[in-house]
This record gives sequence, structure tokens and C-alpha cells, in this order.
Amino acid sequence: MSNEAKYKRVILKLSGEALAGDVGFGIDPKIILSISEQIKEIADLNVEVAVVVGAGNIWRGKTGSEMGMDRATADYMGMLATVMNALALQDSLESLGVGTRVQSSIEMRQVAEPYIRRRAIRHLEKKRVVIFAAGTGNPYFSTDTTAALRAAEIEAEVILMAKNNVDGVYSADPKVDEAAVKYDRISYLDVLNEGLAVMDSTASSLCMDNDIPLVVFSITEIGNIKRVVLGEEIGTVVRGK
Repeated sequence: MSNEAKYKRVILKLSGEALAGDVGFGIDPKIILSISEQIKEIADLNVEVAVVVGAGNIWRGKTGSEMGMDRATADYMGMLATVMNALALQDSLESLGVGTRVQSSIEMRQVAEPYIRRRAIRHLEKKRVVIFAAGTGNPYFSTDTTAALRAAEIEAEVILMAKNNVDGVYSADPKVDEAAVKYDRISYLDVLNEGLAVMDSTASSLCMDNDIPLVVFSITEIGNIKRVVLGEEIGTVVRGK
């Protein structure tokens, strides 16, 4: 296989759970370092890398809402948790010599730059990894939607959705249904019509409307991020209508 990247600019979407490892909660330094090493691998291929990280390892706004908390307050707490994950990832990347910037949708100048689209693009052009934190800055929107929105804004060629519990898109939950079939390719329209839990419907619609392809793959196998960037067919490709 060629060592030439298929994509020039990508958004890597990491779930918060991916940072927690087997413990399922908090931040596992070994996991963060492993992910950082994989990001460095693709940055070394001159790929411009932006990262959107979730917060499920620390806090979920939806869970807070279900406990009776005001939904907007619960979601803002989730956004702040993504900043903690972003700073941990930044620290790990910079320990490997990778220039990194965290941009937050909620202004907190002491720890991160405010999100400014043109500045983010300039960082990417200078081969810095940009980590988008604090979601969209608005409650009721997921970090999946953040990834779709930022991908459209910075004109990323693809969203790489790294999962820690599944290796692609299935017709049903493979842990529950033994007859579940894995798709190699599927359209956003089919994802929406079949109610497949790939991204929430807002994120899927945004990707579909802006023709942004999505690759869903497992991050538990080390080296998979590079394999996807080099064009190896792993996981599931979601695109078009």
C-alpha cells in the first residue's frame, strides 16, 4: 500500500468514552498517549488534522437532563467537560512534539483560544492540530453535530468517526443481535430512514446536505487512523443520499 494520504484535511471525532479505556470513566493517560501517537502518524503524512472530542467519560448532558436537571445547564456542563478532554489531548500531543491549539466555543481565554474559523484554518495550514472544544457553544447540540458543523466550516474532506465499542455501522446492535449485518458502505438517507445510531439526525442531515463523507471505524486497533487516511477500506463509509 502507498504511503500517500488519501485526504489532505480531516476531522477526527473522538468519543469521550474512547479516552477512558476499560475503566469507562475519567481519562486514561495511556489511552490518550496511544491516540496522540496515532494522530502524530497522520500529521507526519502532512495531513491537516482537526479533532472534535466528546465528554461521555466525564459527563453527559442527556443523563443530567433525565435526572431532572435543566437541559441547557446539563449541556453546558458537558461542554466544559469536553474542554478538559481537549486540554489532556493537547498536552499529550505536545509531549510528542506536535504543535496543537485548542479552540473553545465557550470563551475561556486563560486555557484556550476562542473558536474563530479563519484562525482555525490558518493553524491547519501551518500543520498544527486543532482541537475543537465546548461543542457548538449551544445546548441541545451534540459533539457529533459539532464535528459535522466544523467539517463544513473548515472544508474538511472527511469525518473520521473513531469508535471504541464497534468497528463500523451495523443493521442492528451486534452485541444484542447476532444476525446484525455490517455495512461496507451506506447512504446518510438510509442511516436516517433506518434509525441507525451512527450520528444523531441533526449531524447526519448536516453531513448529507453538505456532502461530507463519514468513515466509522474502531480505534481499539492501533494504527487504524492511519489505515483510514491512507485509503484502506476498513469500517463503514457513509456518504451521499
